[in-house]
Amino acid sequence: MPKIFKFTQFSLRDLIVTAGPMTILVIALCYVAYRLVDPSPPKQVTLATGQENSAYEEFGKKYVASLAKFGIKVTLVPSLGSQENLQRLMDPDSGVDIAFVQSGSIDQQTAKDAGLVSLGSLFTEPVWLFYRESKKLTQLTQLKGMRVNVGPEGTGVPKLFNNILSVNGLEPRDVKIKQLENTPATVELLEGRIDALVFSSAPDALLIQMLLQTPGIKLFDFTQAEAYSRRFPSLTHVVLPRGIVDLGRDLPPKNYHLIAPTATLVAREDLHPALIDLFVQAAGTIHGGAGWFRKQGEFPNASYTEIPVIPEAEKFYKDGPPFLQRYMSFWLANFFERMWVVIVALGALILPLSRIVPPLYVWKVRSRVYRWYGQLRTVEQVIEDVPPAKRSTVYPAQLKRLAEIEEKVNQISIPLSFADELYRLRSNINLVRKRILWLSEAKEESAEAKPVSA
Repeated sequence: MPKIFKFTQFSLRDLIVTAGPMTILVIALCYVAYRLVDPSPPKQVTLATGQENSAYEEFGKKYVASLAKFGIKVTLVPSLGSQENLQRLMDPDSGVDIAFVQSGSIDQQTAKDAGLVSLGSLFTEPVWLFYRESKKLTQLTQLKGMRVNVGPEGTGVPKLFNNILSVNGLEPRDVKIKQLENTPATVELLEGRIDALVFSSAPDALLIQMLLQTPGIKLFDFTQAEAYSRRFPSLTHVVLPRGIVDLGRDLPPKNYHLIAPTATLVAREDLHPALIDLFVQAAGTIHGGAGWFRKQGEFPNASYTEIPVIPEAEKFYKDGPPFLQRYMSFWLANFFERMWVVIVALGALILPLSRIVPPLYVWKVRSRVYRWYGQLRTVEQVIEDVPPAKRSTVYPAQLKRLAEIEEKVNQISIPLSFADELYRLRSNINLVRKRILWLSEAKEESAEAKPVSA
């Protein structure tokens, strides 16, 4: 290496040695804080959906695709429906982290005691009562004695249907209740082995789409839908517009009034905040468009749910994405959002440390020069304390020692900004050498001037 590179204004090696321990301390503190704050969510989450060919199943697949963009694997767990999903969420050993739940399925206090939070309402789930055209069903009281499928107990429909029957003066025993899952129940209806079936689902479900276009199958018109919504706060009055299914064939041929609970996204309260953010943003994309029963931007929202909506979701529905996520990637914004407290604390720590490092750096560089003053002082003490009888041997030895010191000093690499320290040391070495020579010459002159005895 050319010698010129030895003469620099700055010594990186000394800076590393000086600031190294503090840098390691800061890195260690950052790592501990990173582990405690845990800005990175788990890479896998389990979502409980619904029955085969249900809207829950279809939307679940969309959440899988949406979160996969961020490296999160969403495992879908099929279920009978809302009630089974709730039971799994309340069971810590079920492995389910988040699920679709129908409004009216649980009261607020029970949800709070179970540690459940809502991410908001996603879409309406109208009650679809399909019946065979031959039954000419115009009032629910006509269901008495009919064979009606309401689905298994794990869905939210049996409880909801019993409430509907009760306000119409009917008891569950007045109707021949069947509890088949949706797909086999549809086959039974088409084959004529049951008279009616009840779904509660978004219109995206394939079975709903099919039954709305099947000849001989009719949809019940809840003409008293507004009254139902007043009696049951978890229900809303929605209208299926004429022609919405097929404008060319004018299906349906009129407006149908329906009653509808809403589907909500419910999670355990210990679900990682970053995953909650991802699900809320995915919900905005998946459910934010216009549909059969909603206007553009009407869903998702923080209404129509008995379970308390988590503040992060409520804020998102009101103000949109957090400030940082508007300008950064999700992961980078999430990191700063989770770590801002630590960053502020580290800033408060680094500020005083930054004031300590420069003096330490100066001391470190100068110490390479100053430590030779100890050697120089030792030489001075030796020549001052030497008895006259030993001066002839001590002085030459100390001169040799000075030469060795000077040779090593000349090999010191030091930044140019500290060169004056080096030259001052070399000057002092020379002063000590001159003193030894002067003492040596004074001794010789003294010996020559001494009179010779007779």
